[in-house]
Amino acid sequence: MHIDHNKRHCDDCENVEQSKSKIDHFECYIKLEGELDASQKERLMEIADKCPVHKTLHANVTVKTSLIDE
Repeated sequence: MHIDHNKRHCDDCENVEQSKSKIDHFECYIKLEGELDASQKERLMEIADKCPVHKTLHANVTVKTSLIDE
């Protein structure tokens, strides 16, 4: 698996009103090994899109930072 990450500010500025406009862009490339038929490959791609990291990147994420007093 290989993942590319980049920022496309120009694209985002053109579509700022659209809810799908994002600053961070990820491209994931998966290499499957072995003899798999088309339905097996399709199923593996469905599973890849359901992994926790994939879901987190597609969700609205809130980050709360707190200071811990010692």
